[in-house]
Amino acid sequence: MIRAFIAVDLAPATIANIATAIEQLRPRIGGIRWVVPNNFHLTLKFLGDIDEGKVEPIGAALGDALRPFPRCTINAKGLGVFPNSKRPRVLWVGLEGPGLIPLTARVESALVPLGFAPDERAFTPHLTIGRWRQGDRAGKTLEHELQRWSNYEFGISQADEVILFQSVLKPSGAIYSRLKVIALKHDGQGA
Repeated sequence: MIRAFIAVDLAPATIANIATAIEQLRPRIGGIRWVVPNNFHLTLKFLGDIDEGKVEPIGAALGDALRPFPRCTINAKGLGVFPNSKRPRVLWVGLEGPGLIPLTARVESALVPLGFAPDERAFTPHLTIGRWRQGDRAGKTLEHELQRWSNYEFGISQADEVILFQSVLKPSGAIYSRLKVIALKHDGQGA
């Protein structure tokens, strides 16, 4: 069994801007385990533990569903938290783009015949940059920082490909490796 997910990478310049913001936030917001910038990605679908024999069928299904899909633009903007600022668990950068919801829907529908149920929650495009440790609370500093960064533009990325990743959990953090890469259609414009 392998732990797997489907995601889109962001542009290196956008990742660098987010990493710079984290360095500014680190002394201001306590109790967070920060995500390593090398692990930043937009998760389209978390698959969980899958049999290695499913890698090829998943890759084929994604290829059939996504090869005609046009690449799309992703704007990384603002900070937010899940579930809310009173009891935060996840700190995230917002991701926007008109093609993101249709792209995720296409991924979801491609995987249903392989036995993967569609997510019950509505898709909220975001990039997780930190997680609060159990029991830690953020306080008023978090509210201030969320307001301060609410409209900050971290950068624009082109989603040129969708990637099936393997995730190996280590004490030092997750290690991701690419299992399959599906190129999106380059039609001269973003979706």
